[in-house]
Amino acid sequence: MFTLDAFHLARIQFAFTVSFHIIFPAITIGLASYLVVLEGLWLKSRQTVYLDLWHFWSKIFAVNFGMGVVSGLVMAYQFGTNWSGFSQFAGSITGPLLTYEVLTAFFLEAGFLGVMLFGRNKVGPGLHFFATCMVALGTLMSTFWILASNSWMHTPQGYTIEQGVVVPQDWLKIVFNPSFPWRLIHMTTAAFLASAFFVGASGAWHLLKGNDTPAIRKMFSMALWMALVVAPLQAFLGDGHGLNTLEHQPAKIAAIEGHWENRPGEASPLILFGIPDMAEERTKYALEVPYLGSLILTHSLSKPIPALKSFAPADRPNSLVVFWSFRIMVALGLLMIALGVLSLWLRYRKRLFSSRSFLWFALLMGPSGLVAILAGWFTTEVGRQPWVVYGVQRTREAVSAHGDLHMSVSLLAFIGVYSAVFGVGYLYLMRLIKTGPLPGEGQHAEQGGPGQLRTPARPLSAVDNGQGGAQND
Repeated sequence: MFTLDAFHLARIQFAFTVSFHIIFPAITIGLASYLVVLEGLWLKSRQTVYLDLWHFWSKIFAVNFGMGVVSGLVMAYQFGTNWSGFSQFAGSITGPLLTYEVLTAFFLEAGFLGVMLFGRNKVGPGLHFFATCMVALGTLMSTFWILASNSWMHTPQGYTIEQGVVVPQDWLKIVFNPSFPWRLIHMTTAAFLASAFFVGASGAWHLLKGNDTPAIRKMFSMALWMALVVAPLQAFLGDGHGLNTLEHQPAKIAAIEGHWENRPGEASPLILFGIPDMAEERTKYALEVPYLGSLILTHSLSKPIPALKSFAPADRPNSLVVFWSFRIMVALGLLMIALGVLSLWLRYRKRLFSSRSFLWFALLMGPSGLVAILAGWFTTEVGRQPWVVYGVQRTREAVSAHGDLHMSVSLLAFIGVYSAVFGVGYLYLMRLIKTGPLPGEGQHAEQGGPGQLRTPARPLSAVDNGQGGAQND
């Protein structure tokens, strides 16, 4: 397929399935915590607007959760089908870590998800709130174990190699490896930001359409407060994560910066834009700012940053990919900060809900959190190459012995099936969002009992039935 061999096709297939999958958990993590906040505010204030929003976003959460579970299972099977060399070599570590995720996160979510979505009229308010908190905790615990496994692949420790196989020695060192804390908090914050901009874009769309209700205003306002506070925090966390990467994966930093060589006694410039050329070992058309690379990455005006030519050609990541994926992530982060600051100014001027140009800005920024997450993951994973376990096992040693034809057919099948199945899921989510929170929906559902008409919690029954309202049970 396109003259690619089975190795590169396997990498593309895994990148494709991960890119589809990561979108759903990112939204699920953020929305689960958002539901906790909404229900907590309702219990405290008894303002029905919070309950209306809870019912609305719980439907979107349910659809995202389902698609995330399905896409995650498919991705997990690829460790055995396409990357059996990795599973045989490091399965003694990654296997237990993924098992811990199932035993904690999945069991917790499965145990309380039904109560959260369908049990409001079956249990008391306190127990229902507890169920919502447990579902949110489950999403965070899933993030914990997945990132522990992935971070160990970047900064492995706590193991020995016996007869060509990794043998765990210290599980605390394995789980809490050097890059894990920064990656965990950076990814979790990214999920919160992605959800905030997702919610904010939904509110902006309704306000632009003239659907100016208290619930729409409330969710739009809450999303922008989140952006104002968390976007600058994420920039700070990203700086810390970068310093950690500089210490443990210097080749990745050199590739991100497109920096090829250092001059003795000189600080490193920051290359804003350019085209890294791996064959010519230089960054073409580079636009540089003197000293700024050293200042940002070493917090010094004299220390140089790592240069790609100091690493063997076989150990260099693809600079062209990570150079631009990193800049896409940073550019979107700066736009997020700008949106948050602008929202504060418009809030002060009492034009937050009426400025159409700002509403369009917020709407267009809706996918920015998810795009930034994808760009960040491409930076992280491509930057780890050519290692699957950094410095221990090369990616070519991890791939299964499949033929080019088999991998081509399976990749095309994945593209076709994913586009059909998850494309329908995306379209359905958009229909749910366009329906919007219905005034009094939460109170109606709260008062409804067995045999009474009420707005259903089932997502598939919640879309407008073409008669201007939601279907009833």
